[in-house]
Amino acid sequence: MSGPAESSVTSVAVDECLAQNCADAGRGLFNERALSRTYVGQMTDMHDGSERRETYDFVIVGGGTAGCVLANRLSADPKNKVLLLEAGKSDNYHWVHIPVGYLYCIGNPRTDWMMKTAPEAGLNGRALSYPRGKVLGGCTSVNGMIYMRGQAADYDIWRQLGNPGWGWDDVLPYFLKSEDHHGGDSEMHRGGGEWKVSEQRLKWDILTAVQQGAAEFGIKPRADFNDGNNEGSGFFEVNQNKGVRWNTAKAFLRPAMKRKNLRVLTEAHTHRLVLEGKRVVGVEYRRGGETYTALARQEVLLAAGAINSPKLLELSGIGRPDVLARHGITVRHPLAGVGENLQDHLQIRTVFKVRNAKTLNTMANSWFGKAKIALQYGLTQSGPMSMAPSQFGMFTKSRPDLETPDLEYHVQPLSTDKLGDPLHPFPAITVSVCNLRPESVGSCHLQSADLNDQPDIRLNYLSAESDRAVALASVRQARQVMTARALAPYAPEEILPGPDCNSDEDVLGAVGDIATTIFHPVGTCRMGSDAAAVVDARLLVHGLSGLRIVDASVMPKIVSGNTASPVVMIAEKAAEMVLAAARP
Repeated sequence: MSGPAESSVTSVAVDECLAQNCADAGRGLFNERALSRTYVGQMTDMHDGSERRETYDFVIVGGGTAGCVLANRLSADPKNKVLLLEAGKSDNYHWVHIPVGYLYCIGNPRTDWMMKTAPEAGLNGRALSYPRGKVLGGCTSVNGMIYMRGQAADYDIWRQLGNPGWGWDDVLPYFLKSEDHHGGDSEMHRGGGEWKVSEQRLKWDILTAVQQGAAEFGIKPRADFNDGNNEGSGFFEVNQNKGVRWNTAKAFLRPAMKRKNLRVLTEAHTHRLVLEGKRVVGVEYRRGGETYTALARQEVLLAAGAINSPKLLELSGIGRPDVLARHGITVRHPLAGVGENLQDHLQIRTVFKVRNAKTLNTMANSWFGKAKIALQYGLTQSGPMSMAPSQFGMFTKSRPDLETPDLEYHVQPLSTDKLGDPLHPFPAITVSVCNLRPESVGSCHLQSADLNDQPDIRLNYLSAESDRAVALASVRQARQVMTARALAPYAPEEILPGPDCNSDEDVLGAVGDIATTIFHPVGTCRMGSDAAAVVDARLLVHGLSGLRIVDASVMPKIVSGNTASPVVMIAEKAAEMVLAAARP
């Protein structure tokens, strides 16, 4: 997912009724909802319950970020019969389409798997909510919509780790393949693709002042975060279309639904991969209280994400023998790396009270302000209800000897005491910062053999000494930026962690209380050629045939930025490899 989730901004929007009226009044959004109704009708008539076993060329498990791309590309050839299985529901839900609706999607069992991490020692024993998209489009239906590729060096490192074909020059064409950039064709961007990239539809003077202030400390404005070097500051580009969220279901799956050779089933819970010896020949899934088998003549594509892909492998007897034995699962294929190497970006929220500034706090702390916000969106699909969770970003270094930035800032014109609380009654901003390349590594394994139980998610945040050093440096850097001359008219006053929090011990203690996930889990089925890797550079599972993994779990190292669009790229590249390998 992209961008920090400030769930407290629930108070920004009006109540459900007013927001729904606002959505219906907006012609662009009404059309989106009408399209969704047609789309769902096509799906629900696809299975009458009379068939228990069918054969396809390709079976895709997971209708999320990657799965929607795969479904489109693999079904483009009418000779390929494709099945897409999604455990969640359709994206026919108004809060999916209204950008600020992510606040009502996260923590909502209609759209979120409602997972939690294990208690984290580095976060003073706190267990965090860990949202994962439970609808078509996956996390692109509930995330912060930020379009970000990462740094060229990220992918060159992937290649250097033994993954040929995954360097920056190799993957850039796959970013470009589906891009529909607001600026059209250029050296680094393309127009006309499926994946829309738009400028945000509102600006805040206080954020412009932060940009000017950051420049005083060497963080210069940057025109493009996506040319391979994202160092600098700027306003994030977003996956939206005219103020409406643009998820991969709209971009890739919905157009492909017109094809007779593509079948999409929602609320279809895949619980086991079907193996014949060392070949994966299909899957078993449950839907409507019945169990079905879908066989694949060519390949099964596992695209359930960094949390659920290792879960399904382990449920199928693929993984660490000790983990499988613990839950009474017969080992079908030992693979030591399954569920290991879990990485994520941890964000630290610093908050500053300001004066003489318009922020969301003051705009939304009255019913008149809320109504005005709703009306603006209903009439123009702009204003605060069209905004991504974070509007302004900065990429910089925690220390000067680094070659590329290791910090990403998400700066927001709003503030709360803690996530879930109401907005402050005074103007304030949040300056969140995350370590882009954490060395703390966790794991994700089964808690039981029950499909309905979430995995045991252990991030081990701040367990590496280097990550604690970066956390300290990032808090101090955020404080420094807020002392800039350009911000003097706004008289910034620190609220979190607080002006009395100065020693290393105090700052780290405060970080443990206020830091939270930015929802970018990767790496649990990592790509490589060593004994701990799960897939090779073609994304084929080591030691098995007929099974490829295509999602964020294959990243050997986390990218230096938001993760949604890198997953789209992975799916584009994977689809090309799958089609090239398909038997005539």
